[in-house]
Amino acid sequence: MDLPNYATLKTEMAEPHVLVVTLNRPEVANAINTQMGRDFLDLWTRLTEDAGDVRCVVLTGAGDKVFCAGGDLKERNGMTREQWVRQHEIFERQYWTLIDLCLPVIAAVNGHAYAGGFETVLSCDFAYAVKTARFALTEVTLGIMPGAGGTQNLPRAVGERRAKEIIMTGRPFSAQQAYEWGVLNAVCEPQELMPKVLETAHTIAANAPLSIRQVKKSVRFGMQMELKTAYRFEIEAYNHLVETEDRYEGIRAFNEKRKPVFKGR
Repeated sequence: MDLPNYATLKTEMAEPHVLVVTLNRPEVANAINTQMGRDFLDLWTRLTEDAGDVRCVVLTGAGDKVFCAGGDLKERNGMTREQWVRQHEIFERQYWTLIDLCLPVIAAVNGHAYAGGFETVLSCDFAYAVKTARFALTEVTLGIMPGAGGTQNLPRAVGERRAKEIIMTGRPFSAQQAYEWGVLNAVCEPQELMPKVLETAHTIAANAPLSIRQVKKSVRFGMQMELKTAYRFEIEAYNHLVETEDRYEGIRAFNEKRKPVFKGR
């Protein structure tokens, strides 16, 4: 699909259905400034409105040491309350649009992810990271608190008690700890990170696109429901797939002993 040339993001199709998005401010540890907030909001909105051929998104950072250091504190230095609130409104909208995105988003964490950078990882569907990466929500050390889903997404990943400790201390923790606690799905050697993430993205993109979207919707909203209601929501999501072309194609391909060709219809 055609996307703008963003000032702070690099976008490229790694293969026909996999879009790689790179936070591209390596000179400042890929810190999130106002322009990056606007760029992300535009990107996630475009993909929500019309994803075109994109079936899976990979999100990573430029360089080999830092995924994202969080908000750009140099830009924030001296901001008035009104300026801060206006900027954060942009950040809130882009995080929420990412979380609501119908496409699966995999974080390929190439280095440290702190504060808003870690919240970005938590806003993705799942994440792989290099073994040298470190993670932290450092906001309480700066007189604020997580404000992009950190107090909600982290407890859902690691449990309430662990999340309180992480957030209240602001202490960094390792990629291995992140894996053991449920933040990460895999820890990789640096040279293995993108090949492994792209292999997973390729596998997801080869499956029925409408099925993937319904799975994401069912998991996300079902987790917020009482269990019996969530079961019913799952069936509603399931029933939307029964009369799709891809469902017929999947059954035909199975019986004909060939790989299905899914079209997202």
